[in-house]
Amino acid sequence: MYLFPDDLVLLKGGGDLGTGVAWRLHKAGFPVIITELAQPLVVRRTVAFASAVYDGEIAVEGITAWRADSLAEARQLLDDEMIPVLIDPACQAREILRPRFLIDAIMAKRNTGTRKNDAALVVALGPGFTPNVDCHCVIETQRGHNLGRVWWTRAAEPNTGIPGEIGGKGSERVLRAPCAGIMHARAQIGDSVRQGDVIASVEETPVYAPFDGVLRGLVHDGLRVSAQLKIGDVDPRARREHCFTLSDKALALGGGAMEALLEWLQSHPR
Repeated sequence: MYLFPDDLVLLKGGGDLGTGVAWRLHKAGFPVIITELAQPLVVRRTVAFASAVYDGEIAVEGITAWRADSLAEARQLLDDEMIPVLIDPACQAREILRPRFLIDAIMAKRNTGTRKNDAALVVALGPGFTPNVDCHCVIETQRGHNLGRVWWTRAAEPNTGIPGEIGGKGSERVLRAPCAGIMHARAQIGDSVRQGDVIASVEETPVYAPFDGVLRGLVHDGLRVSAQLKIGDVDPRARREHCFTLSDKALALGGGAMEALLEWLQSHPR
């Protein structure tokens, strides 16, 4: 039974970082519903609830999310204490569900339409938002000392365009589409790779492993991608289990979101 049954959280975006938020809030007793695109571009798809859009369901560390093909189905899943993933790019469900909390986890590095009056408390992840303007607070997403902190009076650090360093590798660990076209996988998430291995191809152009490691992320096979879009991620630490568990960053953001909701609830009793 939910600890906070009347405190619905509507989460925009079920990528790996948004999944860290949903996972922690669900475990803490909050009902959570996720809205997503019809074809989300998910790199770390083995640990992203957004993958339910393609596969019908996905389990991440013991918690399962299910695709909801209608608002009525989403409500039933919520009643059964499950996490529904509703295809709703415009987040129209907000008008009907009237959630107490709304969290923008789209990670677009800009505001794509979230407003401060969308819920009693509106939380945003990362740069592109201003507290007390288009949200109430922001969760810091930049790796470092402040990762996961809740900012009520200042914005998150600006986007640098440079991926955070993991195992001594930064931007070089990111796989990008060499051209526009249909992506075809040549390896599976969790596979060990050596520098120069062909991991995928876009149309006929191969995508090579930049160094030895493990393939931690790769977008769904058959998706149409644009040139230079991030389509994969190689982890130099070569720990296969990391491919199937939530990252430290996802958990930190989930902890920050939980702190924001609980702090707000203390000062807004029913």
